[in-house]
Amino acid sequence: MIRRFINRLFTPNKSKDPTPRRGQRRELLPAQHQIDASRIPPSARSTVQTLQQAGFEAYIVGGAVRDLLLGLKPKDFDVATNATPEQVKPLFRRAFIIGRRFRIVHVMHGREIIEVSTYRALHDPQAVEAVNGNERTARTTLADKTLAVDSSGRVLRDNVWGTLDEDAERRDFTVNALYYDPIRDVVVDYHHGIDDLKQRRLRMIGEPAARYREDPVRMLRVARFAAKLGFDIDPATLQAIAPSADLLANVPAARLFDETVKLLQTGHAVASLQQLRRLGLHHGLLPLLDPVLEKPEGERFITNALQDTDARIAQGKTASPSFLFACLLWHDVEQRWSALQAEGVAPSMALDQAADEVLAAQAERLAIQRRVATDLREIWSLQPRFERRTPRYANSLLAHPRFRAAFDFLSLRARSDQADPALVQWWEEFQQADAEGRAAMLAAVPAQPGAGKSKRRRRRKKPAAAEPGAGSPAAG
Repeated sequence: MIRRFINRLFTPNKSKDPTPRRGQRRELLPAQHQIDASRIPPSARSTVQTLQQAGFEAYIVGGAVRDLLLGLKPKDFDVATNATPEQVKPLFRRAFIIGRRFRIVHVMHGREIIEVSTYRALHDPQAVEAVNGNERTARTTLADKTLAVDSSGRVLRDNVWGTLDEDAERRDFTVNALYYDPIRDVVVDYHHGIDDLKQRRLRMIGEPAARYREDPVRMLRVARFAAKLGFDIDPATLQAIAPSADLLANVPAARLFDETVKLLQTGHAVASLQQLRRLGLHHGLLPLLDPVLEKPEGERFITNALQDTDARIAQGKTASPSFLFACLLWHDVEQRWSALQAEGVAPSMALDQAADEVLAAQAERLAIQRRVATDLREIWSLQPRFERRTPRYANSLLAHPRFRAAFDFLSLRARSDQADPALVQWWEEFQQADAEGRAAMLAAVPAQPGAGKSKRRRRRKKPAAAEPGAGSPAAG
């Protein structure tokens, strides 16, 4: 009864929308999809199997299926099911319900996490009621099954469960709306995602402008997936971006930070940035990056940084968000640092103040996590210390936890003509040398202005000698 009520409440009125929104189910057998089942990790397979054995539907879904079909290595595996979070959790030894906007379950397999989501239902915008003026909410009879959207149409919370075909309709791109059952070895496709994969085409499900209103971050995902996959963007999907770009201003800063990190860590960061610029989405996304991209010296530094990041990911290494954002914002920090020194502020204080100002300006649009901000500030603050090659400073710098990141940053600056390559070479050799070799290298460094000068402790003046008896107990 509850299911019928939910479906009536959130299914579009067909009399007003003569074009069917649901896709047509199509099943592809092993000979048609040719997915190598051996590439499915045991954690994902067992999660699906456990749910199915409990009487529920369960599929591997989204990017993992897309990448398997393209012959790529999936980064992670997500599972979709008709079981609610409360039904999923007891089936596994270690499982946790997380999220408020979209409630999901994290199933732990050792250090691996399989994200399990419940099928989402379609919703009818006409069924959404006004609540508190700015937030419109449609509610079912169950407290946790709530849909909430803001005045612009952005979905704030969606925990209304649906069917598999509804869930496919709710996903963003056709190539991400593919479901794979590793037990039956069957791919389920509702929106011609397989055809779009073959055509190397990125196409939004439904009416693009409406989908961007629901979640403006989808425009950033267009740039990310087009760059990562090398796909063409479907004309309708592309044309709706420019009129919708202002909607990104309504996205919470913390979520925008997460999406920006994903975009820069695809292994195709340079292509992603080029796509952002091509789509006109880079303005306002990283406010302090806008002027940098118009200046050759700033663009060269950032391009080198992103190329290094792409190379690391291609080698199977990780890319630190702290290092990435240190690179993206350095040009502005450096400019402000120079200006403050010209005003007479001491170099170290000027650098700290410049970092404060740049990060404060950035925080208005992008909520850089505190941990990331702390790390990138250390990368910046260590740059002047590379110049101070005395035994005391050189050895303490080498032992600093952020030395390697700071040294890589210095190397990047040298490649972009912003630091002395000879300094980089010296520190490269210093790292490799033994204790005796380091001592010899430090001894051979030319005397630096101010080096070796220690601050003299000011002697306290002795009080003037008092007259005999003055101030003594006997004086009174």
